[in-house]
Amino acid sequence: MSMTTKYVGLDVSKNKIAVAIAEEGRKEARYWGVIPHTKDTVRKLIQQLLKTEDVSLEVCYEAGPTGYVLYRWLLELNISCTIVAPSLIPKRAGDRVKTDKRDALRLAQLFRAGELISVYVPTPEDEALRDLVRAREDAKEDLNRHKQRLGKFLLRNQLSDPKGSKPWTSANEEWLDTLKFTNECQRLTFQEYRHAIWETKERIKRYEKEMEQQSEVGVQAPLIQALQALRGVAMVTSVTIGSEIMSIARFPNPSAFMSYCGLVPSESSSGNSRYQGKITKAGNAHIRRVLVESAWSYRYPPAIKRKMRERITGLPPEAQAIAWAAQQRLHKKYKTMMRMGKHSGTIAAAIARELAGFIWAIAMEIEKIEQQKSVA
Repeated sequence: MSMTTKYVGLDVSKNKIAVAIAEEGRKEARYWGVIPHTKDTVRKLIQQLLKTEDVSLEVCYEAGPTGYVLYRWLLELNISCTIVAPSLIPKRAGDRVKTDKRDALRLAQLFRAGELISVYVPTPEDEALRDLVRAREDAKEDLNRHKQRLGKFLLRNQLSDPKGSKPWTSANEEWLDTLKFTNECQRLTFQEYRHAIWETKERIKRYEKEMEQQSEVGVQAPLIQALQALRGVAMVTSVTIGSEIMSIARFPNPSAFMSYCGLVPSESSSGNSRYQGKITKAGNAHIRRVLVESAWSYRYPPAIKRKMRERITGLPPEAQAIAWAAQQRLHKKYKTMMRMGKHSGTIAAAIARELAGFIWAIAMEIEKIEQQKSVA
């Protein structure tokens, strides 16, 4: 008896899931209805759809704020599930109506036609590490906001260090300790602003302590340690990159990884004309940010100094060789673009793009080494 396949489109929100089904062939997709977003109701739905023995299910839903829990529920039920990239879903030009029902029907139809692009689903361990890194990024943003608020408070009251110390240096902190306010409202405001800064700094330290531990014993520890052979890629940067890459196998070549980082130039070509513009920024903003920051390190001549020697000690020779080649090539590229009169931001983006290629090469070497260890 031949198996028939049902393609199920789920429009998932916080409290409910809209369900649509497209049968094999060219028949119109049909709307099933709405179910609560709970594990029990999802299990009952699957049982109802599998009442006949000659049916298999292919389920899909859009990536979104609800995460990957529903995907893992379906895997527990031995149901194939695909999470779809929302930005790559084809859209009709004249379609101006959006409802949960229409979205579910559209997903089922496009899934049956093979028109949907899936996203990579991280393991629970990888997702937990990524949450940790992004929580630290949130704390850094909070710290900047708290500092700006205190700075604006001092500006409104025309308060500045007579010695001219720079903001947030030790000398500036000592001057802040000497400030007194006669008005009780101002005194409390000043104290709370400073306490918020101190509290956020302590939170960042706790995040970084856990990140350091994960770089030594975590699931991505071999990759994180190897990436630190690169100039400008210390512990925080390497953990950020490792937590976002997760598996380098999903990128078949360096160009694919560069595109994922949003560092490739945009292009508009037609006929004999070809125009390349600014980088697309259509990718992982977290990796792109740290790569651009690291790119500035390559304005200095190639060298392996004390901190770098400490980081590369014990790392695989393959990673060390790739990192040294990166120093040689990227510094030369920086100097060449400087002589051409390129804008500093353009240079940083170009260096970051090539740095992504070296990161891909190191990650591939580490994956080979880990596979050899597992076989042995």
